[in-house]
Amino acid sequence: MPERLYDVVIFGATGFAGRLVARYLAHRRPRPGVRWAIAGRDPKKLRELARELARELEEPEPPILVADSHDPVSLEAMAAQTTVICTTVGPYAHHGAPLVAAAVAQGTHTCDLTGEPQFVRRMIDAHHAEAEARGVRIVHCCGFDSVPSDLGVWVLQQAARERLGAPCLRIEMVVEAIRGGFSGGTLTSLGNVLTEAKDPQTRRILGDPYALAPGAPRGPDRGLQVGVRYSEAAGAWTAPFMMAGINERVVRRSHALLGLPWGEGFSYHESMRAGPGLRGRIRAGTLAVGLGLISVAMGTPPVRRVLQATVLPAQGQGPSEASIEAGFFKIHLYGWLEPGSGERIEVVVRGRRDPGYGATACMLAESALCLATDPLPERAGVLTPATAMGGALVARLDATDVQFEVLDAPTQG
Repeated sequence: MPERLYDVVIFGATGFAGRLVARYLAHRRPRPGVRWAIAGRDPKKLRELARELARELEEPEPPILVADSHDPVSLEAMAAQTTVICTTVGPYAHHGAPLVAAAVAQGTHTCDLTGEPQFVRRMIDAHHAEAEARGVRIVHCCGFDSVPSDLGVWVLQQAARERLGAPCLRIEMVVEAIRGGFSGGTLTSLGNVLTEAKDPQTRRILGDPYALAPGAPRGPDRGLQVGVRYSEAAGAWTAPFMMAGINERVVRRSHALLGLPWGEGFSYHESMRAGPGLRGRIRAGTLAVGLGLISVAMGTPPVRRVLQATVLPAQGQGPSEASIEAGFFKIHLYGWLEPGSGERIEVVVRGRRDPGYGATACMLAESALCLATDPLPERAGVLTPATAMGGALVARLDATDVQFEVLDAPTQG
């Protein structure tokens, strides 16, 4: 890649998520050396943000680039100036495709926060081959969905090879504890996925557990958890996990891109812990029903608009700073060499701050820095966090708000 004016440009920097990423990068980037800028379509808002950051840091204002997600000329001009574009402009199914096209054309890497499977599949179909040929890394899902899942599995499989002598054929992820809020942008993206599901082609993508691994051999997984299930590994009843729809597919894409190193029978599943006993079973049922009602409401545009006008945050709004700081998450990944095996390996992923905002700002910003400055695997195309960055991103996150821990010894169960 030729020398660029900037290492990282944050596109959508004045939005709710974009401001969090810009602040994180401003305060945590290595100094000196990393050249960065903020970008968006509103020069006035960009100047206000630049002044705020300059006051906080007591240093010069970051440079500003003006670009619109639906103006290909402005996007290519922005892409030509930077090594990496870190974009928070969603819903990506509405606003993301022109940026990916511009980045591939200019030989620029990207990372984003999308959790929209149908968008990721469209980018695979449209750009994977060209991006691979040009040495460009297009890395989707670099926030809470799906970094803890994707890198958690990567860490577990590395540990399994070292400690058990082989990768695990089955992995189960259980969300142990979580506290966080929603922003208007996240809810809009969720609603858009559910609305697009009315299209038959999109519905096929959303219903296919291997939709993000086109052309690869299919494994045994058949779909998402939709009701109550007991997890022997967690010793508790579980409910569906809202992010499993994207996370599970991203993990399977990682497996496919790596050449199926965990075996064609590899299986991966996600859920949310509700608790043991009758109380846990009732709570799991309540959570499952609640998730179903949310999906119906958010997939119905008139209902979604009423909810966002009355009780839910609107576009551009989100949790307070105090709520973000009070948030956290803890997930467990359990791996078995083969179904029915008693020998098990376990990884815990912990995150400080709100998973969808504080921790996500950390994960996305560190992904951008990783793509811009770190030695990485010789792999290109429409990638996943694990296949694009792997251990380099794990090392970065372990030093910040998100940590990956392999338990001291394999366990039985």
